[in-house]
Amino acid sequence: MGLDITVLAVDWERLAATPFDERLGLLEDASLPEEELDRDAEPRCGWVFPAAANVPWCGRYEFHSTTGSYKPHFWAGQAWEDVRDHADPVLREHLDGFLGPLLQDEDATGLFPADPDPWRPKLLLVCPPPAVSALARRWARAEPLLESLREPYAVHAACPGRWIEDFDEFSVLLREWAVVVGEAERRGWGLLGLPL
Repeated sequence: MGLDITVLAVDWERLAATPFDERLGLLEDASLPEEELDRDAEPRCGWVFPAAANVPWCGRYEFHSTTGSYKPHFWAGQAWEDVRDHADPVLREHLDGFLGPLLQDEDATGLFPADPDPWRPKLLLVCPPPAVSALARRWARAEPLLESLREPYAVHAACPGRWIEDFDEFSVLLREWAVVVGEAERRGWGLLGLPL
């Protein structure tokens, strides 16, 4: 069993107003609400608002092609590292600024109590609302240039059998992240990625 990621859009003010010791528990409820524990149900895709009845200030994004696994996100980051030196410099600058905060483990110091379990992974994504707005601006500049990456990607990053095999899969995942960022930015909310 590998690492999973659950991406939440969060009203940062409501999160800050929530008692410190209750925050993580509420977000875990939003990640896997009891009303959705039916194992026979079809998986949901896209945004779910509210994420759970008891957390109306939080939405959950279900990626279409990743089945919740963090591996495709990791491999998208690796593919970007493989091809970034061959990208148009303007695209490189803006995709670095877009992907960097999304695909790196983040420190949530001050948001939640310290976790006594040393085996539990830390949050995978922490983007307060100003950071989300910055990501949206980066994507707006990168997206029109993304197709120029197709040929360099085929030469330097394509890898049959990997979670992100080719440019089309890479592009689909980036565009899903753009949907995530766009909705959070539209609401003026932040983003969190929980390892659940």
